Amino acid sequence: MAKSFREILQQTRQEIREVDPQTAADLIRKGWKALDVRTDEEYSQGALPSAVHIDRGFLESRVEDVLPDRSEPIVVYCAGGVRSAFAAKTLQELGYEQVVSMSGGFNAWKDAGLEWKTPRVLTADQRNRYHRHILLPEVGTEGQVKLLESSVLLLGAGGLGSPAALYLAAAGVGKIGVVDYDVVDSSNLQRQILHNEERVGTLKVESARETITKLNPDVEVLTYNTRLDSSNVLDIISKYDVIVDGTDNFPTRYLLNDASVMLGRPVVHGSIFRFEGQVSVFWPGKGPCYRCLYHVPPPPELAPSCAEAGVLGVLPGIIGSLQAMEAIKILLGLGDPLIGRLLVYDALEATFRTLKLRRDPACPTCSEGAEITLVDYDEYCLPGNGGHGRSAAGRVDARAKESAGSGQPASSDGAPAPNAAGESTGASVSAV
Repeated sequence: MAKSFREILQQTRQEIREVDPQTAADLIRKGWKALDVRTDEEYSQGALPSAVHIDRGFLESRVEDVLPDRSEPIVVYCAGGVRSAFAAKTLQELGYEQVVSMSGGFNAWKDAGLEWKTPRVLTADQRNRYHRHILLPEVGTEGQVKLLESSVLLLGAGGLGSPAALYLAAAGVGKIGVVDYDVVDSSNLQRQILHNEERVGTLKVESARETITKLNPDVEVLTYNTRLDSSNVLDIISKYDVIVDGTDNFPTRYLLNDASVMLGRPVVHGSIFRFEGQVSVFWPGKGPCYRCLYHVPPPPELAPSCAEAGVLGVLPGIIGSLQAMEAIKILLGLGDPLIGRLLVYDALEATFRTLKLRRDPACPTCSEGAEITLVDYDEYCLPGNGGHGRSAAGRVDARAKESAGSGQPASSDGAPAPNAAGESTGASVSAV
């Protein structure tokens, strides 16, 4: 004999466990996962602070991707406790071991005076724009919202900064800062795809802003038409979650390293030279820093720039795209970032090699008890200076002075790299 809706609901409630909102709150504080099965519109009007959202209509097809661990305990809720009861039964049938439904739903939760929030949700246009991201279980709506709330600083709007900026903007990173004090030159157009012929002679940061804004109006673009130095580096990089290093000179690279260690900011390092590129992630507290590999900058005669040695125009597109990928992984907590690893790409051989990097216990920047002095190495890195670095206070930094002439050769746009034997001045380097 056919059953009525009430009979089916009553039977379902007999087969599951229901808890009141206060008990649900206690369970969530103990580590249970809150699962909201209301519609997108309902969810946008308010939800539990830590809730994962899956519309009830898509629960069966999506829950295994969003909540793959069937042993993780779950508190399911809806608006009034009916949909969550059916959802709890479905989860039990799918093999989830500990599932409870919150009686009274979100309405009862609010009536009990428990904490809730109005979550940021995607507009219809954003759901369409980022649909391919949302389809990825590892990203989903929550991940896309996180990207929109994240920030990345690009140091340089050149060969590396161009592809990184385009892909970060396309991905929906909500705030992108661009630091560059140069103007667009026709010789840049061979590789710096942020710019075009019409913008020759204009500031690179303004050209970058125009390109990014036209690509994705969701992105807020902040520009810094200035050189990064010891007087402004902390103030600028402290405003961002991740730093993408596309610089082409040693003074900025070493200054950035020391400042990022002081602030604990992860830096996605990229460098190019002729037909070779390198990518790594220097994340303070999680792996080695740049000075672990090279304590001091090399003499200028051992560090040719791309303007002097040349670079294949496609190469920075590859390396800059890898930098964008690493930045997104960091922002979303995905995969295994290149912390403690140096990825080396040889375009002529079409090969990738990975070198393992280890922290140097005697590193002058990140070792235990190290005292960091922000130094402007401009003079030290220029010919004929005699190896003097100028600190923020205008003093000669003894560390730079004592080590003059001891830097390593560069293998990229001003970025030192292990030599053919995998040697370095600090952390040990070995093939993986």
